[in-house]
Amino acid sequence: MLDYLVLIASAFFAGILNTIAGGGTFLTFPALVFAGIPPVAANATSAVAVFPGYLGGAVGFRGELAAFKRAELAKIVAFTLIGGLIGSLLLLVSSNEAFSVIVPFLLLVATLAFAFGDRVQHWARQSRFGIRPQGPVGTMLVSIYGGYFNGGLGIVLLALFSLWGMRDINVMNGLKNGLSFVLSAISVATFAAAGIVAWPQALIMMVAAIVGGYAGAPLARALPKSVVRGIVIAVGAVMSVVFFARLFI
Repeated sequence: MLDYLVLIASAFFAGILNTIAGGGTFLTFPALVFAGIPPVAANATSAVAVFPGYLGGAVGFRGELAAFKRAELAKIVAFTLIGGLIGSLLLLVSSNEAFSVIVPFLLLVATLAFAFGDRVQHWARQSRFGIRPQGPVGTMLVSIYGGYFNGGLGIVLLALFSLWGMRDINVMNGLKNGLSFVLSAISVATFAAAGIVAWPQALIMMVAAIVGGYAGAPLARALPKSVVRGIVIAVGAVMSVVFFARLFI
């Protein structure tokens, strides 16, 4: 009973955190390990557990998502699906050692990109390697990351949107939750087909994540934009430190 209470609480707050800033996997993954799920299965189960919460968050931001043209959204979703599938397949053939080394660097770069989005965007526009808004390269690279490791996906996506030139944090959060749901859906299908998901734990956490995700949308709107940005940066910094520390412990 204690294990399930921990899992439900972690999924609920992960749903809220993912809607506001991202990083909910940082709560669900250790909770699953605490409940006795092996690390590889815990990572896959965590991705399954939090992905419905993204839908709740996207519905909560449906007004902001309506600002995008359907053709524009369809293109972004298509690149997201392709990248997510590639990342999920990479996880199935990747070792735990490679997984542990790569993730903290990706988190750190994403957090810095979001924190210094204005400067990075200016550099990107001046550079011939600039990232084009809604282009395939940035979208697919981030989606590969998300399919490989869901942790910090929201922060990585927000960093990408900053490079695109987006500045409205509510619109960015709406698109973040929508793409996170799409990306996680393809990951869930891949992990389920591979048979590495702990379904009893995943199903109960999915319900809690949906409730948390929907509850997070009005909270994100109510908070000042500077506070939301601060939460994103703080979560990214903490996650980066924790994952770097794991390399040396």
